[in-house]
Amino acid sequence: MPLFTYKAIDARGKSVVGRVEAVNLFDLEQRLARMELDLVLGAPSSTRSRLIGGGKVTRQDLINFCFHLEQLASAGVPVMEGLADLRESVENPRFREVVSGMIESIEGGRNLSQALAEYPEVYGRVFVSLVRSGEQTGKLPEVLRSLSESLKWEDELAAQTKKLLMYPAFVGSVVLLVTFFLMIYLVPQMTGFIRNMGQDIPLQTRILMAVSDFFVNYWWAVVAAPFAAWFGLKLAMQTNPAVEYAVDHYKITMPLIGPILRKIILSRFASSFAMMYASGITVLDAIRSCEEIVGNRPLEAALHRAGQQIAEGKNLTAAFQDLGVFPALVIRMLRIGENTGALDTALLNVSYFYNREVKESIGKVQAMIEPALTLVLGAILGWVMLSVLGPVYDTISKMKF
Repeated sequence: MPLFTYKAIDARGKSVVGRVEAVNLFDLEQRLARMELDLVLGAPSSTRSRLIGGGKVTRQDLINFCFHLEQLASAGVPVMEGLADLRESVENPRFREVVSGMIESIEGGRNLSQALAEYPEVYGRVFVSLVRSGEQTGKLPEVLRSLSESLKWEDELAAQTKKLLMYPAFVGSVVLLVTFFLMIYLVPQMTGFIRNMGQDIPLQTRILMAVSDFFVNYWWAVVAAPFAAWFGLKLAMQTNPAVEYAVDHYKITMPLIGPILRKIILSRFASSFAMMYASGITVLDAIRSCEEIVGNRPLEAALHRAGQQIAEGKNLTAAFQDLGVFPALVIRMLRIGENTGALDTALLNVSYFYNREVKESIGKVQAMIEPALTLVLGAILGWVMLSVLGPVYDTISKMKF
């Protein structure tokens, strides 16, 4: 059935835009009427850009979605009524059209998980699998609650990662701006005075003058080089899997930041694995789903090997131990969880272990970055001052009064 983009007016006279499936414009008008909307303008979704702008469903939107449905499902409210209430309260136009499309799908005979699966760019495979498991086991409110907590945790991790990167990015930008100011404006003025003194110029001053000349003549190349390198690397990663694998391997092995990123990824894996296992998803299916959410090729390959070993008869603890990515304490917790039948609890303990490690590591790295960047800025300023004032001091010291 074709997808139509529409612009309509609700009962309060508020303009509403979105997308729904319909046979034709008449069918679109009838569907909107059932949603208590009056059609103003409608067209196939290929002309979407003329009606509404782009949009993105944020993690906060998904958190509100899970919390809203979990509360209503716990109170016994049908899913359809819950989605209808949610559609009225959603502020994000893109998410509102997604919810509207889900309502139409459920009215057409699909269940909630099937309606979610129609929007893979919004609801990931793990999200859909967990909701399907909740529908089959009758534990949909519990699954939605777990999803809400997991999304909040991911939001907190994203905030911690931003916190780790924002300060060095800000200070690094200040260092670059100061360097550009010194090399393009201040140093050329001082070097002209030094050349006119008519004495031998020290080596460090000649190096500074050469660097300054390069910045003055090729400042555009200095500015463009990081962007060119970034886009070149992205293109190489998209066209060559070996490059993508090497970059992902470097991300988790680079000094300071690498161990933190590895802990964040493993914490996400343990939390998602625990949630899927507790929802009734088999170990092998959970591992296959986790391969898609770790977002790192080496760790994805390690999980794939673990899944193959488990499929061949090896137990979970032994397979994870062979990966070589989990510390001994985590392997011990997994062994206890597997022996006691409380594997989901053990995996949640693993997630807690890594969350604590991530918070402590971020604090340590931030404490190290601040003085390191200060030293870099001080070294640049010291080099400039020594190179500029050194010849001036030598000239003054040779004067006879």
